[in-house]
Amino acid sequence: MLEIRDIHSYYGKSHILHGVSLDLKEGELVCLLGRNGVGKSTTLKSIMGVVKPEQGSIRFHDRELVGLAPYEIARLGVGYVPEDRRIFRSLTVHENLLMGIKNGKKENIGEGGWTVERVYKLFPRLEERKNNKGSHLSGGEQQMLTVVRTLMGNPRVILVDEPTEGLAPLIVKDVLDMLATVRKSGVTVLMVEQNFKAAIKVADRYYIMSKGQIVFAGNTEELLAAEEIRKNYLEV
Repeated sequence: MLEIRDIHSYYGKSHILHGVSLDLKEGELVCLLGRNGVGKSTTLKSIMGVVKPEQGSIRFHDRELVGLAPYEIARLGVGYVPEDRRIFRSLTVHENLLMGIKNGKKENIGEGGWTVERVYKLFPRLEERKNNKGSHLSGGEQQMLTVVRTLMGNPRVILVDEPTEGLAPLIVKDVLDMLATVRKSGVTVLMVEQNFKAAIKVADRYYIMSKGQIVFAGNTEELLAAEEIRKNYLEV
């Protein structure tokens, strides 16, 4: 579904990604793990076109993404949930969700697509808060709203950056449960995360990154068996 091959990305003259390659299959929840500052967020931004790779290929359903603008990539079915959430704090939950509809037009929602009604059915907490402004939500509720607002654009894959960052353990569970529900709904998920113990509860496969390179790729069983890798690159 998504194939990333040997991408090199820069911030100015700083070489951040050094030949990153990874894959996502339809319906998976894949986690990109690693310490702070190793290039995880830059990987998502490179996929989304926010950072333009200087070398390599990113193919989404056989369509080359490198060189496309972020809005073009979004229209192809790639959703992006940034680490800083970026909800509209002065708008209600309901209004935030409406802002996620492509071109702002309800007629753009196809059969089987995401609607406000479907969102409220799957995530009743958001319905309970639908008249609350974004600024009045807890951190976990803001994270849920950001992910679900992205779903309103009917993406086929979503890129989620540090969804549990700064959240209390009980709220982390709620966010992970939400992402598991998103995956079960048919949306493929690539999640960047530092919290190994959180990721292991929901992900199908894992990549570990260090200094702009992939140093491990495997499933849950393989990751749990790779004690030295976890000790060296995840501090667990």
